[in-house]
Amino acid sequence: MPQNLTRRTFALTVMAFAVSLATPPPADAARRDRGAGSVTACSRYGNGCYTAPVRAGRFGPEMRLKGGTWIDCKGSCSQTLREETVDFWDTQREKYGGRR
Repeated sequence: MPQNLTRRTFALTVMAFAVSLATPPPADAARRDRGAGSVTACSRYGNGCYTAPVRAGRFGPEMRLKGGTWIDCKGSCSQTLREETVDFWDTQREKYGGRR
């Protein structure tokens, strides 16, 4: 019985290795989808621009905010970056109302 278990473990390890070779690494996929690994967003309200690094995350591309926090891109990374950085307060006003 222990010999069967060892053969099964070996076979599963070989299969997992073969699958890992056949699947492109997430970082390569992010580079293909998102250019050179960064995204730039410019404000719609004259608040400047911000460039953030992009990496492959567990659920898709992620980008790093000014404080160092990595967040998921919600659809478009540039749109998410704009809403979460340079236009944060204006975006809040658009979504939830309020006066300027």
